[in-house]
Amino acid sequence: MLPSKNSKITDLTHSLSNRMEGVGIVPAKTMAKDGWNATNLSLYSHVGTHMDAPIHFGVNHGTIDHIPLERLITEAWVVNLAHVPPSALITVADMEPIAHKIKKGQGVLLHTDWSKKLYTDDYRNKLPRISRELAHWLGKKGVGLLGVEPPSVADVNNIGEVTEIHTILMKNDIIIIEGLKNLEQLTKEKVTLIALPLKVEGGDGAPARVLALE
Repeated sequence: MLPSKNSKITDLTHSLSNRMEGVGIVPAKTMAKDGWNATNLSLYSHVGTHMDAPIHFGVNHGTIDHIPLERLITEAWVVNLAHVPPSALITVADMEPIAHKIKKGQGVLLHTDWSKKLYTDDYRNKLPRISRELAHWLGKKGVGLLGVEPPSVADVNNIGEVTEIHTILMKNDIIIIEGLKNLEQLTKEKVTLIALPLKVEGGDGAPARVLALE
């Protein structure tokens, strides 16, 4: 379905930049010397706005290039959690606005305003994260995709938590998108989400272009 003239399209993607750890963008060709401009890109597979594949935590052998295309376009519910403090655990109670509306296969986008902390120490070190109970709840609900603004769904400084939460979500076949932005620009409770990761052969994850259609 193509967007209509009345549709609003919001880009939920951070621009890749040399300011990001794990990004290298350097000139390869120049107009003056070669007749055109081109760059060489060096990218960490989980930098910026990105999607995880199950092989990332060894849940199964699923790789980023084999995620079914129909999973990459989905209806998604937007939950406003801008009030959640740093380092907080996001719980099932926080899902109350959508708890009785969400259907199996739909996505959940957690709006925490955390993207505004990009390039600060807090962005990685004090991020709000998914609780164990919420991870299991999302699985029982049959959620197909979870999108968050922080660079991870769990405390990146706690390998046990990171492994546990990713594993619970992935074992429940939930696609994980991390590092979203601009969720505060969404005006509808439910949007059409389009999330397209780079098609990296055998990839454990990849930067993605993520759009919301209202």
